[in-house]
Amino acid sequence: MLDAVLSITVLAAILLVLGAFFLWRRTGNVKNALLMVLLAVVALMNVAIWTLPDASGEVPLDKIEQDAR
Repeated sequence: MLDAVLSITVLAAILLVLGAFFLWRRTGNVKNALLMVLLAVVALMNVAIWTLPDASGEVPLDKIEQDAR
């Protein structure tokens, strides 16, 4: 289930960047476009935290899946 949530988060981040680009090109509103890009970066960092291994080589996502079993 968490895999689906992380996938949707990545898709949302991609759409945020595309939306920010189109917003900037259409209206010239830089502030809102940059805020959308910042939100996409925060979302991708959260995905990275859950999927990248720590110093011991374990992935936090795998720990949660093992506990659920």
